[in-house]
Amino acid sequence: MGNIAAAIITIGDELLIGQVIDTNSAWIAQQLNKMGIDVLRRVAVGDSKAEIITALDEELAKASLVIVTGGLGPTADDITKPLLNEYFGGKMMVNEQVLAHLKEMMIRRNRPVLERNMKQAEVPDVCTVLFNKMGSAPGMWFEKDDKVIISLPGVPFEMVSIMEDEALPRLKERFTSDALLHRSIITAGEGESYIAEKIKDLEEALPQHIRLAYLPGAGMVRLRLTGRCKDITMLDSELSTAQAAIAARIEHIVVALEDIPLEHVLANWFREQHKTLGLAESCTGGNVAHHLTQIKGASEYFKGGIVSYSNEIKEQVLGVATATIDQYGAISEETVTEMAKGAIKVLDTDYSFAVTGILDADGALYGVPSGTVWMAVADKQHVVTKKFYFPFDRLRNKDMATSMGMLMIWKFINNRS
Repeated sequence: MGNIAAAIITIGDELLIGQVIDTNSAWIAQQLNKMGIDVLRRVAVGDSKAEIITALDEELAKASLVIVTGGLGPTADDITKPLLNEYFGGKMMVNEQVLAHLKEMMIRRNRPVLERNMKQAEVPDVCTVLFNKMGSAPGMWFEKDDKVIISLPGVPFEMVSIMEDEALPRLKERFTSDALLHRSIITAGEGESYIAEKIKDLEEALPQHIRLAYLPGAGMVRLRLTGRCKDITMLDSELSTAQAAIAARIEHIVVALEDIPLEHVLANWFREQHKTLGLAESCTGGNVAHHLTQIKGASEYFKGGIVSYSNEIKEQVLGVATATIDQYGAISEETVTEMAKGAIKVLDTDYSFAVTGILDADGALYGVPSGTVWMAVADKQHVVTKKFYFPFDRLRNKDMATSMGMLMIWKFINNRS
């Protein structure tokens, strides 16, 4: 059927004033991309009937699929369902499956069965109900002029449940598209300009249906190859060949050949090597540990972390000498070295990572420039240290320190420090 174009409309005043961050459209776009469906636009509108209708008219003029999230709750500002009923010329009717689910859900939660909740069982007779097992507001599937419009709740976990259980299987039956595939190369230690120069000839030799994108991050650059054509077998082979050629050209900076975060790369290595890691975090306040434990199975290698925010904890728990802090300061190579050694000893691990620094404008109080951060990675024989300067605000500096810390661990275990 060729390439399918889609649009995503998110509804809610809270999105426009920045009170709520829209994660729904990003997740939906990722799922559609996997199916080879192009997302032309992502549009956010407020709780305004006129704005929603305008958005629907404009997107349906260009797209074969429009997905709408938000405005399906029981309160007066949830206007999406009656609006869509009017838009598609339907009549409201009670869906018995939804009604039974609502009653059972209220009883299970020991809540009264209110009339406004029961009204959520009413749906337009011109839609197909997309059952919401996680909440009270059902999704709705409309068709008009060979185009599909899907309306979903704005609550993220409800939206995901309906998409996975109901909408995506229907979309796969309804639409076919050219194959769309990706390959990724995660690099660290060099900027995109350096990489672009090193692989210039390889990029220029790519066929027209394959393109390369550079996606820079904190100390890292993700290269994404994207290809589209009717022959998925040929496309898969072409992408694999291109990925291998580029990775070989910049082998010294390649971290991974799949699109996974650095904490996942670390988890894979530590589990495969049956090694353990411990942390001693000061200025990052446990943020490195937070990232590592986002990956399922982190307990197989991550034994724990010590948030040694005060000098007392550095000394009493990690064994940093008082004389070291008195002579060199809490933010110093000497202190972070003793923190890393102390973490290995206290946590009984094969490797450790330590960080200490000042993330905001109080740096002068510690005798170092603001944004100064010392890091150390150690095993039982060696310690490698590095000083960083992060010039941003406190939260951005914490994120930068976390990313660079994980990158430093990766370099150490791969003998690239």
